[in-house]
Amino acid sequence: MSAPNFKRTKLACYVSYFTMSSVFCVPPLLFMTFRELYGISYTLLGTLVLVNFITQLGIDLIFTAFSKYFNTKLVIRIMPLLTAGGMFLYALIPTFFPGIAYIGLLLGTVVFSVAAGLSEVLMSPTIAAIPSDNPQRDMSTLHSLYAFGTFAMILVSALYLKLFGTENWVYLFLFLGCLPIIAAVLFMTSPIPEMHSEETTEKVSGSPKRRTAGLIICLVCIFFGSCAENTMSNWISTYVENALGISKLVGDILGTAMFAVFLGLARIGYAKFGKNICRTLLVSMIAAAACYLVVGLSTNATVSFIACSLTGFCSSMLWPGTLIMMEEKIPNAGVAAYALMAAGGDLGASVSPQLLGIIVDNVSTTDFAARLGMTLNITPEQVGLKIGMLVSALFPIIGIAVILTAMGFFKKKPITSKST
Repeated sequence: MSAPNFKRTKLACYVSYFTMSSVFCVPPLLFMTFRELYGISYTLLGTLVLVNFITQLGIDLIFTAFSKYFNTKLVIRIMPLLTAGGMFLYALIPTFFPGIAYIGLLLGTVVFSVAAGLSEVLMSPTIAAIPSDNPQRDMSTLHSLYAFGTFAMILVSALYLKLFGTENWVYLFLFLGCLPIIAAVLFMTSPIPEMHSEETTEKVSGSPKRRTAGLIICLVCIFFGSCAENTMSNWISTYVENALGISKLVGDILGTAMFAVFLGLARIGYAKFGKNICRTLLVSMIAAAACYLVVGLSTNATVSFIACSLTGFCSSMLWPGTLIMMEEKIPNAGVAAYALMAAGGDLGASVSPQLLGIIVDNVSTTDFAARLGMTLNITPEQVGLKIGMLVSALFPIIGIAVILTAMGFFKKKPITSKST
């Protein structure tokens, strides 16, 4: 019997990850539109973002604890349909029932956030389970397509809204909702590789406690790596508009989209040329910390913007690189381990951007911010943003110590499979 051909399966994973980016980057572009059309408050709009990440985190934790009870192959095949269904609910309920518009937005957010959480949990182990002569390249390519998808979705959405008006946002969402169906068709017609729902029982060197300790180190690493990436990705557009005084359209393209481009280019670069993942993670943490410090300390808006954009390049491998490190150092970790890593990443993506927002709100209204702003010839809000960036630099700085700890831990006594 011939071995299954997983080329279409790999393509389905890539398409799914590419289209999944719309779940994260497009809704925030429409928040002001929702406020104007449906009278939704800033607090309720912010709650949509919180619900998005909490739902994903919940899915991560459920799979961490109960992955063996799920039919993984079936979940993978229906996952893109959930994405499409959530997008359609997001668009159609506010259109046909504007009186309960927020309920539709909330319901759609929950549904496509479930799909996003499943994607984070299952796409990486699916790619890892497909036989390959260069698994690191495949994993890095998968995550680079999320970055390029973000760029494409922002560019298409920004141009659409500019050309056709924000009042026609529903047609944009219906179009984007059709894209995951392509991934669903590919998954339905492709073989799905076997994956361990939990750690395999194969003999490995090192005690179970040591494997657990290794997973905890990887979990802490991906948390701080996610903080370093997502703090800037969530705030760069606001910073660019605030510091450079440009329009939202240009700010979205120069800010969020450029960050995504650098993120994707770096991941493609590692897929082609990268080798030592631990060293890559260490250099990435150091460089990301330097970028945050430059943004926070520089009084030159252009220099700060360049540092913001370069953060995308520097932080690009911190999430997928941690998964690669886990695959190398802890063999046969299983789907539950990937779910745990996704939970750590989502927690970082929830905590760090929120912390920066709290800092900006509290600092920008102080007399200190007003006095310092007058001295530096910037606004109190810009002072708040800069202090927030300086505090955010602590995440990659602590991450440096975590990576050094990981390097020492795995070098001291490697955990390797004894199976043949």
